[in-house]
Amino acid sequence: MPAVSKGDGMRGLAVFISDIRNCKSKEAEIKRINKELANIRSKFKGDKALDGYSKKKYVCKLLFIFLLGHDIDFGHMEAVNLLSSNRYTEKQIGYLFISVLVNSNSELIRLINNAIKNDLASRNPTFMGLALHCIANVGSREMAEAFAGEIPKILVAGDTMDSVKQSAALCLLRLYRTSPDFVPMGDWTSRVVHLLNDQHLGVVTAATSLITTLAQKNPEEFKTSVSLAVSRLSRIVTSASTDLQDYTYYFVPAPWLSVKLLRLLQCYPPPEDAAVRGRLTECLETILNKAQEPPKSKKVQHSNAKNAVLFEAISLIIHHDSEPNLLVRACNQLGQFLQHRETNLRYLALESMCTLASSEFSHEAVKTHIETVINALKTERDVSVRQRAVDLLYAMCDRSNAQQIVAEMLNYLETADYSIREEIVLKVAILAEKYAVDYTWYVDTILNLIRIAGDYVSEEVWYRVIQIVINRDDVQGYAAKTVFEALQAPACHENLVKVGGYILGEFGNLIAGDPRSSPLIQFNLLHSKFHLCSVPTRALLLSTYIKFVNLFPEIKTTIQDVLRSDSQLKNADVELQQRAVEYLRLSTIASTDILATVLEEMPPFPERESSILAKLKKKKGPGTVTDLEDIKKERNSDMNGGTESTPVNASTASTPSPSADLLGLGAAPVTSSAPPPSSTGSLLVDVFSDSASVVAPLAPGSEDNFARFVCKNNGVLFENQLLQIGLKSEFRQNLGRMFIFYGNKTSTQFLNFTPTLICSDELKSNILDLTEPLDMQIAVYALITVCQMHK
Repeated sequence: MPAVSKGDGMRGLAVFISDIRNCKSKEAEIKRINKELANIRSKFKGDKALDGYSKKKYVCKLLFIFLLGHDIDFGHMEAVNLLSSNRYTEKQIGYLFISVLVNSNSELIRLINNAIKNDLASRNPTFMGLALHCIANVGSREMAEAFAGEIPKILVAGDTMDSVKQSAALCLLRLYRTSPDFVPMGDWTSRVVHLLNDQHLGVVTAATSLITTLAQKNPEEFKTSVSLAVSRLSRIVTSASTDLQDYTYYFVPAPWLSVKLLRLLQCYPPPEDAAVRGRLTECLETILNKAQEPPKSKKVQHSNAKNAVLFEAISLIIHHDSEPNLLVRACNQLGQFLQHRETNLRYLALESMCTLASSEFSHEAVKTHIETVINALKTERDVSVRQRAVDLLYAMCDRSNAQQIVAEMLNYLETADYSIREEIVLKVAILAEKYAVDYTWYVDTILNLIRIAGDYVSEEVWYRVIQIVINRDDVQGYAAKTVFEALQAPACHENLVKVGGYILGEFGNLIAGDPRSSPLIQFNLLHSKFHLCSVPTRALLLSTYIKFVNLFPEIKTTIQDVLRSDSQLKNADVELQQRAVEYLRLSTIASTDILATVLEEMPPFPERESSILAKLKKKKGPGTVTDLEDIKKERNSDMNGGTESTPVNASTASTPSPSADLLGLGAAPVTSSAPPPSSTGSLLVDVFSDSASVVAPLAPGSEDNFARFVCKNNGVLFENQLLQIGLKSEFRQNLGRMFIFYGNKTSTQFLNFTPTLICSDELKSNILDLTEPLDMQIAVYALITVCQMHK
């Protein structure tokens, strides 16, 4: 930059700034500014032509006034005129004013562009630098359109000075970020890549920034940059601090360039060339080795620069995920930072280890630090570090440590910061389901979760526990007993009442044999919570009461008295009033058989993706630790299939309410991800057959499903990716009743779906066929036959 002569000091500007600083009040400052604006306006409009120095001085004053927060509506033309000056200081002030005050829609843009073109064509490196800086600062589409084709030529020209190349690279980067459609890819791209071999490290640094951004959008165009980047990185890493004196920062050679090169390499997979790959591995090993060396300086700048290169190298190791030795070494290095006194290092270490936990090579190495992470969760003062510790525990969890991690998360949840409680609740619910070896543990965990942080337990969580309990016969009795005991606490969260009402309404009969949980005690326990709950929860409890009428006829009159009370029949809420009226009428006029049909037990739910996991991903956003579930899917088999059920049957309530949508019918159905069958003949019944009387052969293995009905009266008879067929039967003395339900697991409607009953001639006279047309839009429940069988 040219030296500023003594005459360029602009004494008038210094006096004006001094006057502003000496003002005692805001009013005095405004008065002084208005006086100066009037003086500048008169000078610009005067008959006497101003010389370059005066224009520069007055434009500087306008710029200072603007920076104080006052609007400037004149002086723009004078600033543009300064661009034509041959004096550096005048041209500099003109470009500075334009960069700060001129709008991209200004009428002066054309004049400015002409001045910039003249400076770019002058081949004067100082003027070219000022013009490039102005283009980068303004960065408008008009400038991109005007100069996007010219700047690459300057960048790759052989006679361009190094300082101008740096400015041109960064200017082109700015234009590409704001208007990528105006930056053409052409012959210059291959020449830009070779700037990585430039002797001037400043040019290499600027070119690396440009190539990294371009390679993210056009990786094939810049694939040759990988070998050049590895070569340049190798020279930097293996050099002594004295070899790159101008670019050594506190004994760390070219740290910014090293970081940029490592980021560029993260745009590509591991190099295919064995020599290049080996050289890159040596570079990464050298960086890891240097991290173990004693610090060459006690100043924080040294450790910051050194750690910046280290963390970027670890990010590249994680990105490649191909060198087990490097991954384990990176994990061990990060483990040392977990107890570092610097908070930022602990945070970064936890964040990087979350990603390392997804690699099959380093997952076990990450698990060795579980105690340190748990300790950080308990003792860390910074809430952001504690949140990263939770993320890491979630990422390192598998079947071997699931119960320990879930227990620690539950303990931490009682004192956790309110901003992260909902996220922890979702993660605990996901881990408890994903790695549940014993589903009694899962039920205990979710109920404990509701007890500790009920306000943060979303509907997806308690919907899910109900779906799992309904789908698993082995846990239904335990769930009913556990939730009954939990409801006996003096203060229960409303979500616990919802879970209790639903589970006892379905499976309360499984614990009714115990005098301590008799039908009347169950009803009284639930009804004692009724007046404390919100309207949606009361609606759910009313559905539970009518279920009790079917399960426990002995308390029918007690329930009818409750439904008949004025607080129900004359309730101000329409939903509660309608339910009470309809349920009371149903319990009064319906026969036992009709009640059993209408209020029968919920059938198992078809499978779909877990809405809890989807909610966690939505809350955290893409590219976060929650996405590790997809990465770890192949390594860890999900006991529950990692899917969530969709219901087959809806609530008996006539008017749907948010609390009654336990079945997920409000959401669009999800097509199963199971592989397609080899042929339609694999279905138990060919639902696509043109002839309703033709029965397809049984699917392989379907015969095994019949064996379960020797000891059970209900269950799933057949299931594939299209259809679920279940069977439920009841027998009283010489009478039998059999139901077959169909569940459509696809998002499309089955048309002309008609079930057909085929049996021997001797049974036809004893069977009452109640087959009806089915609505298969989302889910159906069909009563197929009522059988009257004589002994």
